[in-house]
Amino acid sequence: MATLYGGGRLFDGEKVLDGHAVLVEDGRVERVAPAGEFAGFAGARVDTAGGTLMPGMIDCHIHSLSGAEGNPGAVQDRMTAAQIAVRGMEHMRSTLEGGITAVRDCGGKDYIEFAIRDAINGGRFLGPTMRCAGRMICMTGGHGNRTGRVADGPDEVVKAVREQIHAGSDLIKIMATGGVMTPGVNPEDAHYSAEEMKAGITEAHRFHKCCASHAQGALGILNAVRGGIDSIEHGIFMTDECVSEMKERGVWLVPTLAAVKNILKGYDDGDRSIPDYVIDKARRVFERHIASIKMYYKAGGRIAMGTDAGTPHNRHGENARELEFMCEIGISPRDSLFFATASAADLMRLADQGRVKEGSSADFVLCDGDALVDIKRAARKENHRLVVKRGIVARDNRGAFVAEAARVAAE
Repeated sequence: MATLYGGGRLFDGEKVLDGHAVLVEDGRVERVAPAGEFAGFAGARVDTAGGTLMPGMIDCHIHSLSGAEGNPGAVQDRMTAAQIAVRGMEHMRSTLEGGITAVRDCGGKDYIEFAIRDAINGGRFLGPTMRCAGRMICMTGGHGNRTGRVADGPDEVVKAVREQIHAGSDLIKIMATGGVMTPGVNPEDAHYSAEEMKAGITEAHRFHKCCASHAQGALGILNAVRGGIDSIEHGIFMTDECVSEMKERGVWLVPTLAAVKNILKGYDDGDRSIPDYVIDKARRVFERHIASIKMYYKAGGRIAMGTDAGTPHNRHGENARELEFMCEIGISPRDSLFFATASAADLMRLADQGRVKEGSSADFVLCDGDALVDIKRAARKENHRLVVKRGIVARDNRGAFVAEAARVAAE
């Protein structure tokens, strides 16, 4: 059955199209045109007046099996594989209901997340489109070694990449530096050598896989970029040299502002289950992280939204708050929306998502109000009237706005 969306603003992932309507049929966008062209349409209608219709948002960095506890790894270690899988499915449903219609899982556990991905992508359950990295590849003692694939030397890194491809990974995640959540490592330190990074990235690309690198220190960032990486995750200690080389090569930055911000907020709110070493490192990197993102944004570099959802107090379903965090540091509302839709889709190679255009999947968020003026309309799920995935309504909150309008009118 065809459905017409119209009456309000339309942000198509790149630009605003006022006075336009969107015709959806069989889960896809059939037509985007001035509203007058649909004057005789007699089918179902969704009134978007007073709101902003936009593509479903995309989170390019999550951990679907982690539950955002103060110490997610410790909690996960006490669970069976079946419990982890069920909880992961719940996380993905919450993510979709929060307006995120596609995600990139950047490291799971024992490939459990693949079963979730296949069930959702195959249409057996409603959730966001998933792309999964499988096991993160790290050096001995490196960041992510608790659940990652430990590999040392170029030959072993190549073997580790092949293992992920054989297991069914959609992308490859390689750990270029230390990180905040692993004890005994410094975020500033390069872990893999330039030779090891290049070997792994080259092998991934040989099999047409996108390659992401957890990279926080400057040398590790440069090793990844010079090795041909597609995206830098976090990018905390970027330098002018990093910015220049990343921009020259068209490398995406996936900022994950929510990660450090939520760790510190959780601690300030009284959660003492977060390990002390995590708090110490989070405090050390907080301001530098913001400065690096601002550098790359000012330089005009490619950016795609990512949150690191699943890390402490970084909850699945609240992913869109990253838009608000980006705007707080000086990114414009339009650009933050672009980074969360069209740009993120391009990084994830989702040709039919991230834009409202003819032939694209009918993945939408209908925000109440003007998201191009007030980013909170898109960033906070309580301001979403409707979330749609492949033409199917995943969350309908329109009644809340009708009730609120009635209450205001009665006063």
